[in-house]
Amino acid sequence: MAPRSDATGAIDRTTLGELAERLGGALDGDAGRIVTGVASLADAGSDDVSFCALPEYRPHVATTRAAAVIAGQGFARPRGSRGDLALIRVENPYQALAELVSWFFPEVLAAAAIHPRALIEEGAEIGEKVGVGAFAVLPAGCRVGDGTRIGAGCVLAADTRIGADCRLHPNVTVYPGVVIGDRVVVHAGVVLGADGFGYATAGGRHLKIPQVGGVAIEDDVEIGANACIDRAALGVTRIGRGTKIDNLVQIGHNCDIGADSVLSGQVGLGGSTRLGKGVMIGGQAGLRGHLSVGDGAMIAGGAGVTGSVPAGSRVAGYPHLEASRWRRAMAALKSLPDLVKRVRRLEAALDGRDKEHE
Repeated sequence: MAPRSDATGAIDRTTLGELAERLGGALDGDAGRIVTGVASLADAGSDDVSFCALPEYRPHVATTRAAAVIAGQGFARPRGSRGDLALIRVENPYQALAELVSWFFPEVLAAAAIHPRALIEEGAEIGEKVGVGAFAVLPAGCRVGDGTRIGAGCVLAADTRIGADCRLHPNVTVYPGVVIGDRVVVHAGVVLGADGFGYATAGGRHLKIPQVGGVAIEDDVEIGANACIDRAALGVTRIGRGTKIDNLVQIGHNCDIGADSVLSGQVGLGGSTRLGKGVMIGGQAGLRGHLSVGDGAMIAGGAGVTGSVPAGSRVAGYPHLEASRWRRAMAALKSLPDLVKRVRRLEAALDGRDKEHE
């Protein structure tokens, strides 16, 4: 059967055969079985498709009620799994999941309309098919590209530049000197271009260093809720093309983030930090300012990075170490109390021997 879609374009039913073909996967199961949704292994019903990409979830495949499970190409059917459970083996399960979910749940944009309670000053340049929500403020001199949606309560500065097909969710604040590329997604509560944290201390007082630079957000960036990206003191704070930034991330002034990097929740970058291309940083990691991280480096969650990290490195811990060395150190740390007891016993024994020879 051909996939059936509703008025929004969402697919509400299809066959496993058609699904596997669309995902470029190999089907092990009934090609004619109809599925109507996507769900987790634990929550899936008999008409749902689920997925398994991590080894720790493999035991759940044996107990899921899903009609089919998307997995990697080397995935073997777990012992005890249902005989009618289909497998769709693909090169990249996460990519397949992203495609599958967007197929069943396509994004529905708000209407390209200007709310009557939006404040758009004369002299603001608004492209075609732009949507602006209630109480958004677009002053004279700002520019918004075609197809962009500005959510309710957003505030843009006079010289803001926003490209085409962007989405600013409600209550985003964009300070002066911020330039945003095309297809950028900015979630609720984000602040772009607030002053960097720069002060000169003299005579016990802190004198503010004016922050007069800007922020450049390149194409296809996504910025999570309540993240803050500070303007440069001089020059530009730059977020490279395709980079993804999670909620509650702080990026200090004059940072330069390379293309296709990923920063997880609560990461903090001190001012003038330089990240190469494809850098991945785990949640709650902190990077001291004025350092560089090379292309493709990975920094574990919770790490405290106190110096520059070479390209391709894997680091963890505080202060940061090469990841495998840090894991060995943590394993040794668990035995430290017993080691202290042994040392004390040896010291006591040696002390006793010394007294015998006095």
